[in-house]
Amino acid sequence: MAMMDRKKHRSLIERTEQKGTVGWDTLDAAGVSRRSFLGRVGKGSAALAVFGLGSEAAIQGLFGRSTLSSAVAAALEEFRVEGKVDGFIYLNDRPINGELPPHLLHDEVTPFPNMFIRNNGVPPAKDSIDPSRWTLTVSGEAADREVTYSIADLKSKFENVTLQIWIECGGNGRAAFEPSPRGNQWDLGAIGCPEWTGVRLRDVLEDAGYDRDKAVYIGYEAGDAHLSGRPDLDAISRGCPMRKALEDETIIAFAMNGEDIPEQHGYPLRLIVPGFPGSASGKWLQGILIRDREHDGEKMTGYSYRVPAYPVEPGADVPEEDMVILEEMPVKSLITFPETGVRTTVGAGLKVEGKAWDGYGDVEELHVSIDHGATWQKAKLNRPRNRFAWQTWEADIEFPTPGYYQVWAKATNRRGESQPMRVPGWNPRGYGNNRAHHIDVYVEA
Repeated sequence: MAMMDRKKHRSLIERTEQKGTVGWDTLDAAGVSRRSFLGRVGKGSAALAVFGLGSEAAIQGLFGRSTLSSAVAAALEEFRVEGKVDGFIYLNDRPINGELPPHLLHDEVTPFPNMFIRNNGVPPAKDSIDPSRWTLTVSGEAADREVTYSIADLKSKFENVTLQIWIECGGNGRAAFEPSPRGNQWDLGAIGCPEWTGVRLRDVLEDAGYDRDKAVYIGYEAGDAHLSGRPDLDAISRGCPMRKALEDETIIAFAMNGEDIPEQHGYPLRLIVPGFPGSASGKWLQGILIRDREHDGEKMTGYSYRVPAYPVEPGADVPEEDMVILEEMPVKSLITFPETGVRTTVGAGLKVEGKAWDGYGDVEELHVSIDHGATWQKAKLNRPRNRFAWQTWEADIEFPTPGYYQVWAKATNRRGESQPMRVPGWNPRGYGNNRAHHIDVYVEA
């Protein structure tokens, strides 16, 4: 960690204790099944057990690409996180990452079984965490002093708020980019909108005290372990500008959907930064740094969560100095009902429903099309429960003749920005794909 001396925040021993151990013990504690993991895929799985499913490059040389691919596929077929819905799509196990097909995102409030997982390191095992001893430390160059809060302090000292706020991985939709960028090949399901209960970050920062002339950014410190197992390295340490940190909806959460935050989603504390990539919403939260500069923690620099400052040709080699931080996520929508491939008849029509969201706040309009965008029909768009909650929408569609149709949906925000019909600007890590979504419909006479 280049930005500040760690000894100012907590001792290495304390950090190691809260991060817990790395390996299968942690996955066991998380409810991850290893049932017949080794037996099914032989030597390939033996390597995967050592290196993790996210380490293909490290073992391709040992076993070859085809052997590795079959081993990964077979292992992921058996891989489970306890409580996740059938149909949950696992991308890898180390770190754990997985998403949902769009039709499993139909709930207005996303329940735990249907919430995607995006991890960068190994979470602390839940049974190793004593919430009565878990603390949050506020410090940094622009802080007036170093202040430590227990969870009980946060709950009792500050106003408790409950907000429904969507979280979306910055790379959601990456799989559609050509050529394929580096990173998890997310389809469309790395998005969810649960209820979060916590306290406003602004209230905590004001209580701790900071220099308003110096404060530029906040960064977070988290309790997940680096995949290498080295306690001196952070798995991730991102943040947001002060303007975002001080918004009403930016909170430190201690509950999700009225219960303790689930282990894979940040128990016992999580930062929620609405509208920004999910990586800004640090899980297993232990520290807030009030910075006098742009935060330079792990995955804040280089190409991580950054896009080119100008349009580039697909596959271009973009200089690092030309990359800028991805902040507000682009306007987006999904068709969550019915599932793609639905059948109907002429005259019966089809009711289509979905969700819409925008990194700047509310979505203004939602339209659907059955002719690839040649004409559009306005849908009924419902108001959000609060700012940064996704919005439900519905439309009744009539089909003029039998045949195969694609029903497309596109959202438009208050800035006049709409979803494109094609994958938008290519970038080296595949962030921000907000192409309009469609489902296939078969219409019979």
